[in-house]
Amino acid sequence: MSETIEQWWSGGERVPLALGGVERQVFVRRFDGPDRASTITLLHGFPSSSHDWAKVAPALAERHPLLTCDFLGFGASEKPREHDYSLHEQADLVQALWEREGITQTILVVHDYAVSVAQELLARRAEGTLGVELLAVHLLNGGIFPDLHRPQPTQQALLDPEHGPRIGELMNQELFVAGVKPTFAEGFDAADDSAEMWRGMEREDGQLIGHLLIRYIRDRERHGARWVAALEQTHMPLSFVWGMLDPVSGAHMAERIAERLPDAPLLSLADVAHWPQLEAPERVTAALLG
Repeated sequence: MSETIEQWWSGGERVPLALGGVERQVFVRRFDGPDRASTITLLHGFPSSSHDWAKVAPALAERHPLLTCDFLGFGASEKPREHDYSLHEQADLVQALWEREGITQTILVVHDYAVSVAQELLARRAEGTLGVELLAVHLLNGGIFPDLHRPQPTQQALLDPEHGPRIGELMNQELFVAGVKPTFAEGFDAADDSAEMWRGMEREDGQLIGHLLIRYIRDRERHGARWVAALEQTHMPLSFVWGMLDPVSGAHMAERIAERLPDAPLLSLADVAHWPQLEAPERVTAALLG
Protein backbone atom coordinates (compact mmCIF):
# COMPACT_ATOMS: atom_id res chain seq x y z
CA MET A 1 0.00 0.00 0.00
CA SER A 2 1.63 3.27 -1.08
CA GLU A 3 1.40 6.50 0.85
CA THR A 4 -1.64 8.72 0.39
CA ILE A 5 -0.86 12.17 -0.94
CA GLU A 6 -1.35 13.63 2.55
CA GLN A 7 1.22 11.17 3.93
CA TRP A 8 3.52 12.03 1.04
CA TRP A 9 3.25 15.73 1.88
CA SER A 10 3.86 15.10 5.57
CA GLY A 11 7.12 13.36 4.67
CA GLY A 12 8.45 16.36 2.75
CA GLU A 13 8.73 20.11 3.09
CA ARG A 14 8.50 23.36 1.19
CA VAL A 15 11.84 25.01 0.50
CA PRO A 16 12.62 28.46 -0.94
CA LEU A 17 14.09 28.54 -4.43
CA ALA A 18 14.97 31.66 -6.41
CA LEU A 19 13.34 31.62 -9.85
CA GLY A 20 13.55 34.60 -12.16
CA GLY A 21 14.64 36.83 -9.28
CA VAL A 22 11.64 35.81 -7.15
CA GLU A 23 11.72 33.46 -4.17
CA ARG A 24 9.23 30.60 -4.65
CA GLN A 25 8.16 27.88 -2.24
CA VAL A 26 8.69 24.44 -3.76
CA PHE A 27 7.67 21.11 -2.25
CA VAL A 28 10.54 18.63 -1.92
CA ARG A 29 10.50 15.00 -0.83
CA ARG A 30 13.69 13.09 -0.07
CA PHE A 31 14.39 9.43 0.65
CA ASP A 32 17.62 8.25 2.21
CA GLY A 33 19.47 5.47 0.44
CA PRO A 34 22.84 3.74 0.59
CA ASP A 35 25.66 6.27 0.64
CA ARG A 36 27.49 4.34 -2.06
CA ALA A 37 24.65 4.77 -4.53
CA SER A 38 23.94 7.68 -6.80
CA THR A 39 20.96 9.90 -6.15
CA ILE A 40 17.92 9.44 -8.38
CA THR A 41 15.97 12.59 -9.23
CA LEU A 42 12.33 11.85 -10.07
CA LEU A 43 10.30 14.44 -12.01
CA HIS A 44 6.55 14.22 -12.57
CA GLY A 45 4.02 14.96 -15.29
CA PHE A 46 0.93 17.07 -15.98
CA PRO A 47 -1.47 17.60 -14.23
CA SER A 48 -0.25 15.66 -11.22
CA SER A 49 2.66 15.87 -8.76
CA SER A 50 5.62 14.06 -7.27
CA HIS A 51 3.15 11.73 -5.54
CA ASP A 52 3.05 9.86 -8.85
CA TRP A 53 6.27 8.20 -7.67
CA ALA A 54 4.88 6.95 -4.33
CA LYS A 55 4.43 3.37 -5.55
CA VAL A 56 8.03 3.02 -6.77
CA ALA A 57 9.92 5.20 -4.28
CA PRO A 58 10.28 2.70 -1.39
CA ALA A 59 11.89 0.01 -3.56
CA LEU A 60 14.12 2.50 -5.36
CA ALA A 61 15.24 3.93 -2.01
CA GLU A 62 16.57 0.52 -0.99
CA ARG A 63 19.33 1.09 -3.54
CA HIS A 64 19.52 4.86 -4.09
CA PRO A 65 18.88 8.13 -2.28
CA LEU A 66 15.91 9.82 -3.94
CA LEU A 67 15.10 13.48 -4.58
CA THR A 68 11.80 14.63 -6.01
CA CYS A 69 9.76 17.81 -6.08
CA ASP A 70 6.53 19.34 -7.26
CA PHE A 71 7.05 21.71 -10.15
CA LEU A 72 5.95 25.30 -9.68
CA GLY A 73 2.16 25.41 -9.99
CA PHE A 74 1.70 21.73 -9.13
CA GLY A 75 0.90 19.67 -6.03
CA ALA A 76 2.13 21.23 -2.80
CA SER A 77 4.37 23.84 -4.43
CA GLU A 78 3.46 27.49 -4.70
CA LYS A 79 0.82 28.25 -7.36
CA PRO A 80 1.03 31.90 -8.41
CA ARG A 81 -2.13 32.97 -10.23
CA GLU A 82 -0.66 35.62 -12.51
CA HIS A 83 2.41 33.90 -13.88
CA ASP A 84 3.96 32.93 -17.20
CA TYR A 85 4.69 29.24 -16.56
CA SER A 86 7.24 27.61 -18.83
CA LEU A 87 9.23 24.42 -19.18
CA HIS A 88 12.42 26.46 -19.21
CA GLU A 89 11.53 27.83 -15.77
CA GLN A 90 10.87 24.33 -14.49
CA ALA A 91 14.35 23.34 -15.73
CA ASP A 92 15.68 26.35 -13.79
CA LEU A 93 13.81 25.03 -10.76
CA VAL A 94 15.48 21.63 -11.03
CA GLN A 95 18.92 23.20 -11.32
CA ALA A 96 18.23 25.47 -8.34
CA LEU A 97 17.08 22.47 -6.32
CA TRP A 98 20.18 20.47 -7.19
CA GLU A 99 22.35 23.41 -6.13
CA ARG A 100 20.46 23.79 -2.85
CA GLU A 101 20.71 20.07 -2.09
CA GLY A 102 24.39 19.85 -3.03
CA ILE A 103 23.74 17.40 -5.87
CA THR A 104 26.74 17.11 -8.19
CA GLN A 105 25.68 13.96 -10.04
CA THR A 106 22.35 12.21 -10.43
CA ILE A 107 20.32 9.67 -12.36
CA LEU A 108 17.26 11.36 -13.86
CA VAL A 109 13.85 9.66 -14.14
CA VAL A 110 11.11 11.65 -15.88
CA HIS A 111 7.51 11.21 -17.00
CA ASP A 112 5.16 13.12 -19.32
CA TYR A 113 5.59 16.92 -18.86
CA ALA A 114 9.00 16.28 -17.30
CA VAL A 115 10.42 14.61 -20.41
CA SER A 116 10.60 18.08 -21.97
CA VAL A 117 12.27 19.44 -18.83
CA ALA A 118 14.84 16.65 -19.17
CA GLN A 119 15.38 17.49 -22.83
CA GLU A 120 16.06 21.12 -21.91
CA LEU A 121 18.51 19.94 -19.23
CA LEU A 122 20.25 17.79 -21.85
CA ALA A 123 20.47 20.82 -24.14
CA ARG A 124 22.08 22.81 -21.33
CA ARG A 125 24.48 19.94 -20.68
CA ALA A 126 25.53 20.05 -24.34
CA GLU A 127 26.09 23.80 -23.99
CA GLY A 128 28.17 23.32 -20.83
CA THR A 129 25.77 25.21 -18.55
CA LEU A 130 24.18 22.38 -16.55
CA GLY A 131 26.66 22.14 -13.68
CA VAL A 132 25.51 18.64 -12.63
CA GLU A 133 26.71 15.34 -14.05
CA LEU A 134 23.84 13.26 -15.39
CA LEU A 135 24.71 9.58 -15.04
CA ALA A 136 21.70 8.30 -16.99
CA VAL A 137 18.25 9.47 -18.08
CA HIS A 138 15.21 7.19 -17.94
CA LEU A 139 12.10 8.46 -19.74
CA LEU A 140 8.50 7.29 -19.28
CA ASN A 141 5.59 8.18 -21.58
CA GLY A 142 5.85 11.78 -22.75
CA GLY A 143 5.88 14.00 -25.80
CA ILE A 144 9.55 13.80 -26.66
CA PHE A 145 8.67 14.22 -30.33
CA PRO A 146 6.15 17.09 -30.21
CA ASP A 147 4.71 16.39 -33.65
CA LEU A 148 3.44 13.02 -32.39
CA HIS A 149 1.95 14.28 -29.12
CA ARG A 150 -1.83 13.81 -29.01
CA PRO A 151 -3.34 16.00 -26.27
CA GLN A 152 -6.62 14.95 -24.70
CA PRO A 153 -9.80 16.98 -25.44
CA THR A 154 -9.69 18.67 -22.03
CA GLN A 155 -6.10 19.73 -22.64
CA GLN A 156 -7.02 21.18 -26.02
CA ALA A 157 -9.92 23.07 -24.45
CA LEU A 158 -7.66 24.45 -21.71
CA LEU A 159 -5.43 25.96 -24.40
CA ASP A 160 -8.32 28.08 -25.67
CA PRO A 161 -7.83 31.60 -24.23
CA GLU A 162 -11.57 32.09 -23.75
CA HIS A 163 -12.69 28.67 -22.56
CA GLY A 164 -9.55 27.61 -20.67
CA PRO A 165 -10.07 29.77 -17.56
CA ARG A 166 -13.75 28.80 -17.46
CA ILE A 167 -12.89 25.09 -17.41
CA GLY A 168 -10.80 25.64 -14.30
CA GLU A 169 -13.66 27.43 -12.59
CA LEU A 170 -16.05 24.57 -13.35
CA MET A 171 -13.64 21.71 -12.59
CA ASN A 172 -14.43 19.35 -9.74
CA GLN A 173 -13.29 15.87 -8.75
CA GLU A 174 -15.94 14.08 -10.77
CA LEU A 175 -15.09 15.94 -13.96
CA PHE A 176 -11.37 15.58 -13.36
CA VAL A 177 -11.56 11.82 -12.83
CA ALA A 178 -13.66 11.44 -15.97
CA GLY A 179 -11.14 13.53 -17.92
CA VAL A 180 -8.10 11.44 -16.99
CA LYS A 181 -9.81 8.04 -17.19
CA PRO A 182 -8.99 7.51 -20.91
CA THR A 183 -5.29 7.87 -20.14
CA PHE A 184 -5.32 4.72 -17.99
CA ALA A 185 -5.47 1.25 -19.46
CA GLU A 186 -8.96 -0.20 -19.77
CA GLY A 187 -9.56 -2.52 -16.86
CA PHE A 188 -7.11 -0.76 -14.55
CA ASP A 189 -8.85 0.62 -11.45
CA ALA A 190 -7.64 4.21 -11.47
CA ALA A 191 -10.15 5.56 -8.94
CA ASP A 192 -7.70 6.02 -6.08
CA ASP A 193 -4.88 7.33 -8.26
CA SER A 194 -7.17 9.83 -9.98
CA ALA A 195 -8.59 11.01 -6.66
CA GLU A 196 -5.08 11.59 -5.31
CA MET A 197 -4.19 13.59 -8.42
CA TRP A 198 -7.26 15.74 -7.87
CA ARG A 199 -6.26 16.41 -4.25
CA GLY A 200 -2.90 17.60 -5.47
CA MET A 201 -4.45 19.80 -8.12
CA GLU A 202 -7.11 21.39 -5.94
CA ARG A 203 -4.65 22.31 -3.19
CA GLU A 204 -4.56 26.10 -3.03
CA ASP A 205 -7.14 26.13 -5.88
CA GLY A 206 -4.60 24.90 -8.38
CA GLN A 207 -7.36 23.89 -10.81
CA LEU A 208 -7.80 27.60 -11.52
CA ILE A 209 -4.39 27.84 -13.20
CA GLY A 210 -4.69 24.82 -15.50
CA HIS A 211 -5.03 27.11 -18.51
CA LEU A 212 -1.66 28.65 -17.62
CA LEU A 213 0.16 25.37 -16.97
CA ILE A 214 -1.09 23.80 -20.20
CA ARG A 215 0.93 26.29 -22.21
CA TYR A 216 3.76 23.77 -22.02
CA ILE A 217 2.28 22.37 -25.23
CA ARG A 218 3.12 25.66 -26.95
CA ASP A 219 6.61 25.49 -25.39
CA ARG A 220 7.10 22.12 -27.04
CA GLU A 221 6.01 23.45 -30.40
CA ARG A 222 8.32 26.45 -30.07
CA HIS A 223 11.41 24.61 -28.82
CA GLY A 224 10.81 21.17 -30.29
CA ALA A 225 13.79 21.26 -32.64
CA ARG A 226 16.15 22.13 -29.78
CA TRP A 227 14.78 19.43 -27.52
CA VAL A 228 14.63 16.65 -30.10
CA ALA A 229 18.21 17.42 -31.11
CA ALA A 230 19.33 17.37 -27.48
CA LEU A 231 17.85 13.90 -27.04
CA GLU A 232 19.03 12.43 -30.32
CA GLN A 233 22.55 13.85 -30.15
CA THR A 234 23.42 13.19 -26.52
CA HIS A 235 26.02 10.62 -25.53
CA MET A 236 24.24 10.22 -22.21
CA PRO A 237 22.93 6.72 -21.45
CA LEU A 238 19.19 6.79 -22.19
CA SER A 239 16.47 4.24 -21.60
CA PHE A 240 12.71 4.22 -22.10
CA VAL A 241 9.86 2.55 -20.20
CA TRP A 242 6.74 2.93 -22.29
CA GLY A 243 3.05 2.20 -21.84
CA MET A 244 1.92 1.19 -25.31
CA LEU A 245 -1.81 1.79 -24.76
CA ASP A 246 -1.29 5.48 -23.98
CA PRO A 247 -3.55 7.55 -26.28
CA VAL A 248 -1.35 10.62 -25.76
CA SER A 249 2.21 9.36 -26.27
CA GLY A 250 1.94 5.60 -26.62
CA ALA A 251 2.86 3.07 -29.30
CA HIS A 252 3.13 5.72 -31.99
CA MET A 253 5.76 7.54 -29.90
CA ALA A 254 7.58 4.30 -29.07
CA GLU A 255 7.84 3.50 -32.78
CA ARG A 256 9.66 6.80 -33.37
CA ILE A 257 11.92 6.17 -30.36
CA ALA A 258 12.94 2.77 -31.76
CA GLU A 259 13.59 4.34 -35.16
CA ARG A 260 15.59 7.35 -34.03
CA LEU A 261 17.32 5.91 -30.94
CA PRO A 262 17.82 2.23 -31.83
CA ASP A 263 20.63 1.69 -29.32
CA ALA A 264 18.62 2.89 -26.31
CA PRO A 265 16.87 0.17 -24.28
CA LEU A 266 13.09 0.40 -24.74
CA LEU A 267 10.81 -1.59 -22.44
CA SER A 268 7.39 -1.79 -24.08
CA LEU A 269 4.55 -2.40 -21.62
CA ALA A 270 1.80 -3.81 -23.82
CA ASP A 271 -0.96 -3.66 -21.20
CA VAL A 272 -0.13 -0.22 -19.77
CA ALA A 273 -1.25 3.22 -20.86
CA HIS A 274 0.01 6.70 -19.90
CA TRP A 275 0.99 6.08 -16.26
CA PRO A 276 3.54 3.21 -16.06
CA GLN A 277 4.69 4.06 -12.53
CA LEU A 278 1.08 3.91 -11.31
CA GLU A 279 -0.23 1.07 -13.48
CA ALA A 280 2.81 -1.24 -13.33
CA PRO A 281 5.07 -0.04 -10.49
CA GLU A 282 6.88 -3.36 -10.00
CA ARG A 283 7.89 -3.57 -13.66
CA VAL A 284 8.95 0.07 -13.70
CA THR A 285 11.03 -0.39 -10.57
CA ALA A 286 12.72 -3.46 -12.01
CA ALA A 287 13.54 -1.59 -15.23
CA LEU A 288 14.97 1.40 -13.40
CA LEU A 289 17.10 -0.72 -11.09
CA GLY A 290 18.15 -3.05 -13.89
